Amino acid sequence: MCLYTLVLDVFYRRGQVFFISLHQNASSNIYKEEKKMKKLLCLGLSMLFVFSLVGCGNDDSGDDKAFKVGIVQIVEHPSLDTIREATEKQLKTYDGKIEVLYENAGGDQSMLNTICQQFKEQDVDVIIAIATPSAQAAANFSDEIPVVFSAVSDPVGAGLVKDLEKLDGNITGTSDEIQVDLIMDLAIEMYPETKSVGFLYNSGEANSASNLDKLKAYAKDNNLSVVEGPFTNTSEIQASTQSLIDKADIIFAPNDNSVASAMDVVSSLTKDSKTPLFVGADSMVGDGGLATVGINYEELGKETGNMVIQILDGTSPSDIPVKVFKEDLNVYINTSVAEAIGFGSIDTLKENHKDVVEIK
Repeated sequence: MCLYTLVLDVFYRRGQVFFISLHQNASSNIYKEEKKMKKLLCLGLSMLFVFSLVGCGNDDSGDDKAFKVGIVQIVEHPSLDTIREATEKQLKTYDGKIEVLYENAGGDQSMLNTICQQFKEQDVDVIIAIATPSAQAAANFSDEIPVVFSAVSDPVGAGLVKDLEKLDGNITGTSDEIQVDLIMDLAIEMYPETKSVGFLYNSGEANSASNLDKLKAYAKDNNLSVVEGPFTNTSEIQASTQSLIDKADIIFAPNDNSVASAMDVVSSLTKDSKTPLFVGADSMVGDGGLATVGINYEELGKETGNMVIQILDGTSPSDIPVKVFKEDLNVYINTSVAEAIGFGSIDTLKENHKDVVEIK
């Protein structure tokens, strides 16, 4: 019962007592009783005015607590934005209040620790870290704040967890492990005369280094040579891309965040030179890459949101295994790029693959 209702109840009962007393003592001094009642009513009206300002909405304040969730993202590009948007959409299904705080580092890795420190000062309940650099920064705060990473290609290689199934820390998440073998199989299927593969990547990104190792293993087993095109900042991407165009038959750019944010430059160069560009994410196909074999990033974001909800409901991150998305994959192909570089018909691809998604 709120205070407002309580006061009404008290004065109702006191009024009953007064009138009963008045009836039973009709021969007594009614004037004194009336004077006493007037004072009581004046006091009561004053209290009712005060309580009416306060209202009755504070009874369940403990049940209305809003959790704070901080989202840190290394850079904005379609793949990561899709993940974040899908995650936020899933968080809205939670049976409670969640305040989302979003910060983007603009591609500056030095900003990531600052953002996570800011989240700590804001007393967030969970940090969502999108992409490997963000996750590595957030992991430094996992002793105090649960961390859920998303779109980390190699969580073990990045030093986030020791085992994908048996976790012992305050961190878990989702992995978009790039299926390098399947992407290269597709590339060889489309261009069987390929002898060399150029690998375009930021040498500072752990996920790209992991994919380079996978590519080298594949190349060794399939009599291919690998030409590396490393860069350290986005200003070097154009030169690295041109170098690979001159030296390799095809180019492979994994889910490297720096490449993904500069796809307009990379795709323009490869399309003009008619060099096939295979990439690591469907969004990169949409931004001018030729083709890939990959996952649906909306589903990755949805599962990331589900993990956060589990933690807010009391589940320890160590009890939530890392979810690796490597099944139910699609072939994504940009038909406009295919036409521009002279690939020809994709009918054979449709015959050989169950799920082919055409992007124009």
